[in-house]
Amino acid sequence: MTVPVEIPHGNRRGRPLYKDLSVQTLVAMLLGVLVGYLWPQSADSLRPLGDLFIRLVRMIVAPIIFCTVVHGIASVGEARRVGRVAVKTLIYFEIVTTLALVLGLVLVNVWAPGAGMNVDASTLENRDVQDVEQSARPLGYGEFLVSLVPTSAVGAFAEGDVLPVLFFSVMFAFALLSLGPKGKPMVDAIHAVSQVLFKMIGFAMYIAPLGAFGAIAFTVGRFGPSSLLALGSLVVMFYVLCALFVVLVLWPIAWGFGIDLLRLVRYIGTELMIVVGTSSSESVFPRLHAKLRQLGVDPPVVSLVLPTGYAFNHDGTCLYFASVAVFLAQAVGIQLSIGQQLGLLAILLATSKGGAGVAGSAIVVLASTLAATGTIPVASVGLILGVHRLLSSAFVPVNVLGNAVATLAIARMEKAIDLHTLESELRRPVGTDIAADAVDVEPRRQDVAMHRLR
Repeated sequence: MTVPVEIPHGNRRGRPLYKDLSVQTLVAMLLGVLVGYLWPQSADSLRPLGDLFIRLVRMIVAPIIFCTVVHGIASVGEARRVGRVAVKTLIYFEIVTTLALVLGLVLVNVWAPGAGMNVDASTLENRDVQDVEQSARPLGYGEFLVSLVPTSAVGAFAEGDVLPVLFFSVMFAFALLSLGPKGKPMVDAIHAVSQVLFKMIGFAMYIAPLGAFGAIAFTVGRFGPSSLLALGSLVVMFYVLCALFVVLVLWPIAWGFGIDLLRLVRYIGTELMIVVGTSSSESVFPRLHAKLRQLGVDPPVVSLVLPTGYAFNHDGTCLYFASVAVFLAQAVGIQLSIGQQLGLLAILLATSKGGAGVAGSAIVVLASTLAATGTIPVASVGLILGVHRLLSSAFVPVNVLGNAVATLAIARMEKAIDLHTLESELRRPVGTDIAADAVDVEPRRQDVAMHRLR
């Protein structure tokens, strides 16, 4: 039975648009494009603004994942229920990411943006490519499994990789769950720490527009409009591909679970704007977590599904891997057979799970995938270095939207969502920023979360 939850209305009244974070971020990005175009020599000096914001948020992401996962599992009360949600979540992620990979392979073969380029890969060697090659290495299933376990608990948090932090958090949560009532004081303490961390994120969001400004200004200033459009066919194809995935995959899923996708996009519009500018999905994890709770999803479900999605559900990145890998093969004149493309698909099913939501990590994982195929030269990655940032401005928002839809879908499966709250929140007027409310209402939801997961 779904128990209605009263949502505080302190921030519901509309505010001037210029005070809305999404509007501020959009204006900052437009100014960044203008500054990067008019004063390209300022590109390097503006880059630290974007890097500073990403580092500021990443500093807090690992502790937040730990606190939310531990508190979420401990709040459920039974390991069997946690396992049920986890199994549904992983099956969902595997199906959707496979659809993304297949759709990417189909469109790149039909569109064939790299056909006829006849590029000699040996001419592409440069320092940037060498740096990528040094970071890239083939990742087998065995290495992937080993990478799940951190060498030390402290190291997991120091390095900030999502998978080891998630693994440690799950183990800690089940150990705490096994203590029963004796573990409740620690559960309450962890919950209190998570609230402090979310308040810290609220402070960090004040400079989000500045970070987006610096990141966009650097991209345009460093590469220039002409170089960003040099591989126009690939860029256009990829943006069409991302739109097709949203329409053909995410929209039917959302419709099937009674979610208005357009209203959801508007609701998390600020977060989508931020990741377009920063190319880092980690930069919005805390706010996305808060907004999903505000939509009426029980905190334990959000705390289980969303961090797992950040590790295993990279819908947009899978589109990027599949389409760009085949594009590079076309560009250097390699004809991949159906069998080779199916082999590439199998490799991508493993390598796509290893990338974190860190800006720039996708290109290293792509190089690792090419190294694993042994067919497509890693040096060909140099072809897309100039437009990678433009491509990431499309696939990172798809990652964020895909994880939001996934969390709501799993919550509907588990009947762990207040549908009245979902509907009313999605109809909020434009110009209200509500992420702070979600922290305030969480304690009220803890009392009813247990009932919804039964």
